[in-house]
Amino acid sequence: MVLIVFMVQNTRRVEVTFLWTHTSLPLALALLIAAVGATILAVVVGTARITQLRRLYRRGHGN
Repeated sequence: MVLIVFMVQNTRRVEVTFLWTHTSLPLALALLIAAVGATILAVVVGTARITQLRRLYRRGHGN
């Protein structure tokens, strides 16, 4: 419900420049895309780190 209210209140268009692309999006959509991208990046980095630590743990304990 809060997300719907936020999106309805932030419909103003903003210019977004990322790498070589330039586009105009509603502010709420631009923020939603940024949040999803950050979440995906955090999951990938976290998974890689957990995998690395598990390998180090197994190597140190002879399993």
